[in-house]
Amino acid sequence: MNYAEQLSMTLPELVLAAGAIVLMLVSAWGKQAATRGVSIAAVFVLASAGVALVGNGTSGGIAFDGMYRADAFAGFAKALIYIASAVAIIIAPRFFARSTGDNLKPEYPVLILLSACGMGMMVSAADLLLLYVGLELQSLSGYVLASFMRRDARSAEAGLKYFVLGALASGILLYGISLLYGFAGTTLFDDIALAYAGPRNMGLLFGLVFVFAGMAFKLAAVPFHMWTPDVYEGAPTPVTAFFASAPKVAAVAMALRVAVEAMGPATDQWRQIVIFAALASIVLGAVAAIGQTNIKRLLAYSSINNVGFALVGLAAGTPEGIAGVLFYLAIYVVMTLGSFLIVLQMRGEDGQPVETLASLSGMSRTRPGLALALAIFMFSLAGIPPLLGFWAKYAVFDAAVRAGLFPLAVIGIAASTIGAYYYLRVVKTMYFDEPAPAFVREQALVEGGLIVATAVLISPVGMFLIPALTAWTMSAAVALF
Repeated sequence: MNYAEQLSMTLPELVLAAGAIVLMLVSAWGKQAATRGVSIAAVFVLASAGVALVGNGTSGGIAFDGMYRADAFAGFAKALIYIASAVAIIIAPRFFARSTGDNLKPEYPVLILLSACGMGMMVSAADLLLLYVGLELQSLSGYVLASFMRRDARSAEAGLKYFVLGALASGILLYGISLLYGFAGTTLFDDIALAYAGPRNMGLLFGLVFVFAGMAFKLAAVPFHMWTPDVYEGAPTPVTAFFASAPKVAAVAMALRVAVEAMGPATDQWRQIVIFAALASIVLGAVAAIGQTNIKRLLAYSSINNVGFALVGLAAGTPEGIAGVLFYLAIYVVMTLGSFLIVLQMRGEDGQPVETLASLSGMSRTRPGLALALAIFMFSLAGIPPLLGFWAKYAVFDAAVRAGLFPLAVIGIAASTIGAYYYLRVVKTMYFDEPAPAFVREQALVEGGLIVATAVLISPVGMFLIPALTAWTMSAAVALF
């Protein structure tokens, strides 16, 4: 295979990188006046990268001596990443226009593009060094995005916490990579799998533990979740919506590829870690959310809780389990983006964001359409049938049962009832409490259209998409095996 053919496999990342560089130059020359044009162009760049996936994600091609894979699995994950990234760009201008002291800068969409490029490398990486480079590109962009509102103390604090704890997690992951290289003699996933298939080696086992610990931070899985509530609360809401969707997909997809391709022969070893992380995330995410009074912190613990459910599918270690995780991710992204779109509508009479749960009181009487949409998202996140959130949980638990992990499924299902409490509390606040001051009504056609679209997709209407989504996720999962 010649160099041009290998480069063609990386076309989505090339499009994103070239677009980011060009738009960065436009931002430097045009400054604040270029913000709108750069944002629109960035969405088109993401759409172009998505077009580049067509036909590129089904060939199963391997490029650059086995370091990069262009397969159906990477194509599925990148499609979700690009959609979530585009939404994060689209919803940002109106939020920053109403914020005191901080306007949207043209660097914002550029950072989103660079982060998406890094995430694309993460999900296509078949080599630990390429994985690390992609992870750092995504993380460095994320640190800046978290602290994007420089005059907001909470945003600056969020960026600093994310940076310090992210650096620690990167060091843990890099130490695990060095152990794997030292004892396997390679950083390629296929060759590492051969090393794990050989005689038992304690060095490789320690490398496995450190690599999974580093990835758990990016997943926001317990016990490496401590950064999530503070960063989600302090970061600008469009950035929080981005963090809760696109990087989450990339982190889970990265963990799936590493677990199956690089450490498949050591499934019995890493399954114990995954089962612990899954159950701990489900339980802690549910229990810790009960006492929250800030909607963004509540959604942060919800994301921890949802990662736990996704890890149940990974613990199965089968194609059905991986397909279940991908199915869960697709529905989770829609539910999460919809929930944060509602949060963006929560503004007082002065136009400033309101984030308290108490402000939702009686919203069914002051903003009935908004209350109905949020109720749909909350019921779906709780796993109430026939909304799609129920089918997402069913997919991962069914895979766990089929893999013989019946106790895991039983405990996970029982623990999910705890999470249902705080989701239903939000619905109770909106429909049964005395009305709080109504949120200000503004013309937001784009955001309103996105709320309607996500709510319809999550509603029973979205069940018509289940057969196609099931086939797509199974095709992507099989590509790993």
